[in-house]
Amino acid sequence: MEMIKADKLIFEYEKRDEEGNVISTSRAVDEVDLDIKPGDFIAILGHNGSGKSTLAKHMNAILVPTDGSMWVDGKDTSREEHIWDIRQSAGMVFQNPDNQIIAAVVEEDVGFGPENLGVPTEEIWERVEESLRSVGMISYRHHSPNKLSGGQKQRVAIAGVLAMRPKCIVLDEPTAMLDPNGRKEVLKSVAELRQKENITVILITHYMEEVVDADHVIVMDHGHIVMQGTPREIFSQVEELKRYRLDVPQVTLLADELRKRGLDVPAGILKKEELVNALCR
Repeated sequence: MEMIKADKLIFEYEKRDEEGNVISTSRAVDEVDLDIKPGDFIAILGHNGSGKSTLAKHMNAILVPTDGSMWVDGKDTSREEHIWDIRQSAGMVFQNPDNQIIAAVVEEDVGFGPENLGVPTEEIWERVEESLRSVGMISYRHHSPNKLSGGQKQRVAIAGVLAMRPKCIVLDEPTAMLDPNGRKEVLKSVAELRQKENITVILITHYMEEVVDADHVIVMDHGHIVMQGTPREIFSQVEELKRYRLDVPQVTLLADELRKRGLDVPAGILKKEELVNALCR
C-alpha cells in the first residue's frame, strides 16, 4: 500500500468579499497524481508559487482537496474521522521552527505531542530521549529553545514530530531560514533518520543541493507536475530546469558547460567527487 497517494488532486484558494461571497478562485494544485511508497525519500522542487507547499499541506490534512483525492497511509484526508490518524501517520515540519516550538524547555516541547496522544508518562520520556538522540540534540534537553541557533531549533522541531512515531515526515522548506551550517545539520539529521527508522521522507525545497540523495524528484510549476525522475535524470536536463526558473547544483552546471565545450563528461553529475573522477579519467 502507498504511504501517500493523490489522484487528480485539485486545490483552489477562494478570495471572498466582506460579506463572505466568493469573488474569485485561483488553482494552486491542478490534477496532481502521486504514488509514494513506504520508506521512499521524495524531493519536491519548484519556485515560489508553484504549488509545492500547498501540496505538502494535503499530506497532513491541513488542507483537503477541492476535487480529486489524497490518501495518507490508506486513509482519505477529506474524511473528518480520519484526520487524527493521518496526523499521527504523517508528521509535518514547517519553514519556521519558532511556529512549531511552544514549550520553555527543549524536552518538554518534544514531549508535548505524545502527551496529547495520551501516551503513558514513562513512554513519553523514553520517546523524548530517543527522538533527541536521533537528531543529535540530547545534550540540549534542559535548554530553553530561545537560546538555540536556527538549525538547532529546527532539529528540536523534527524531534517533536519523531516523538509521535510517524510513518512519514513531511518537511516543508525546513532549511529556508537557516544559514549553510544550520542547513547541513538538519539534512544530516534527516539522512540519519531514514537509515535508522526507514521513515518515508518528503522534502519540499528550492535548494537543488538538498535533493541529490533523494530516490525520486518531482518538479512543480503552476500547480502541475512538469518533471519527475531520479536526481540524475532531472539534473541532466539543465536547460529544462532553467525554463522552470530553477537553479542547478553548481557542480552540475560546471559539468554541463565542460560537456558543451567538447569534454567527455557524463550528463547529470551531482557531486564534486563525480566530476573530479570524470576529469581524472
